Amino acid sequence: MTAPLVCAVDVGTGSARAGILDRTGVMLGRAEHPIRMNCPEHDHAEHDSEDIWEAVCSAVRQAVAASGADTGDIAGIAFDATCSLVMRDEGKRQLTVSTTGDAHWDTIVWLDHRAIGEADECTATGHKVLEHAGGVMSPEMQVPKLMWLKRNLPTSWESAAHFFDLADFLTFKASGSLARSQCTLTCKWTYMAREAQGWRHDFLAAVGLADMLERGGLPDRATPVGSDLGPLTPEAAAALGLTTSCRVAAGMVDAYAGALGALGGFAADPADIERHMALIAGTSSCVMALSRERRSFAGGWGPYWGVTLPDLWMIEGGQSVSGGLLDHVIRLHGAGGEPDAAMHGRIGQRIMELRAGEGLDLAGRMHVLPDFHGNRSPLADPHAVGVISGLTLDASFDSLCRLYWRTCVAIALGVRHILDTLNDGGFVIDTLHVAGGHTRNPILMELYADATGCRVVEPEAGEAVLLGSAMAASVAAGLNRSLAEAGMAMRQTGRERAPNPAARARFDRDYRVFLEMHRQRRALDRLA
Repeated sequence: MTAPLVCAVDVGTGSARAGILDRTGVMLGRAEHPIRMNCPEHDHAEHDSEDIWEAVCSAVRQAVAASGADTGDIAGIAFDATCSLVMRDEGKRQLTVSTTGDAHWDTIVWLDHRAIGEADECTATGHKVLEHAGGVMSPEMQVPKLMWLKRNLPTSWESAAHFFDLADFLTFKASGSLARSQCTLTCKWTYMAREAQGWRHDFLAAVGLADMLERGGLPDRATPVGSDLGPLTPEAAAALGLTTSCRVAAGMVDAYAGALGALGGFAADPADIERHMALIAGTSSCVMALSRERRSFAGGWGPYWGVTLPDLWMIEGGQSVSGGLLDHVIRLHGAGGEPDAAMHGRIGQRIMELRAGEGLDLAGRMHVLPDFHGNRSPLADPHAVGVISGLTLDASFDSLCRLYWRTCVAIALGVRHILDTLNDGGFVIDTLHVAGGHTRNPILMELYADATGCRVVEPEAGEAVLLGSAMAASVAAGLNRSLAEAGMAMRQTGRERAPNPAARARFDRDYRVFLEMHRQRRALDRLA
């Protein structure tokens, strides 16, 4: 065996990605494979978990080939994934979560909002668990989704024996272990990791899920991230193209893997780490910050104990749609079309041409509230809607570019809104570490610095999420003794962007309008 390597797998909304990394965090090979989604009704979105597993296996095999590594050198594997909900029966067979009745659709996608009414019921309990959810239960959490399933698909519920967060399902497929990660249970299932009694049975009973733990095969205690769950099973090793000497790590929700990849390198200085925030941005956006003390903020998720680095609290905020909103704007506009990379690139190029003449005042009377899928943070209002002010009869391609530009501004101002709320609550954040698909959008990267006033750091390799999972894999494989040690050993350099002082006045003015639009939207809702 030569120098040991690790495999990291990241399952997002539309694809599975895999990377092979060395023990210093250098990416040697990566690959990606698409996954399918079914949307049978408004606000319903479903995956096929076997399709996801096949995509994972394909991506891993291709990544290994791209790296040129010997499969025997891959000592550990870790998975991160969206917080999607997988349901299986006693025989580990697929159970439908779909109104179509098709058992292949056994996974509720994280962005599915079918359970918004159930989420409101959870909020109405006023239970202590809501202190770790910004006071408001989101329909993206697992408890309201399970409430919906029990009420609307009783046959599936009665047949169920296993509920998995998607990352835990993948570690089960890989190792056979039914352990659940401390990250997934704490962040998405109302489990309280620092309490002697992790589950709040009175809350589950109050929302009609007294049988959730037994029905779902959920453990009394969660397993820390990076724990060794055992080797790959022979079947999994064959499917992945690896060996049974490869150890499987307890995984994470994808955004938390990105936060670990972006912030883990600062583990040696817990005081300094509070100046840094991870922005994991793709279809949606998550902002993550670590602290030594328990800190919370209205509309934020958490604080969660030990869900990435041990002995630190993690707080999460986010935007339910960001990159997905830019796709929607392209589809919505008459001059748009398919929001592929070429279309985004064409629009971006034209925006820069228009700005050469008009500067930052381009479409300056157009303003956007980006809450087209609710406001996750800091308002914690899943019922919020988007607003566009300043439209004319212009339906040209240039008008699409102007709308796209101002939507980008709104997305960046939404991050500033979250950031200001965090800093009002005791954080001192002045640096954003951006990872995900937005790093490929130069307009957004410019705006994240200029609209927030923060220094922006983009990982040189652009793979903070895979890096975070690689850190967990290295611990399970015994290459590092802890996640903190792995974070420091595998830290990667990044490209830095300072905010443009000349842009401050323009975006301060836009931010005042942004906040006023929030107030006016609430006023209109009250009138209606």
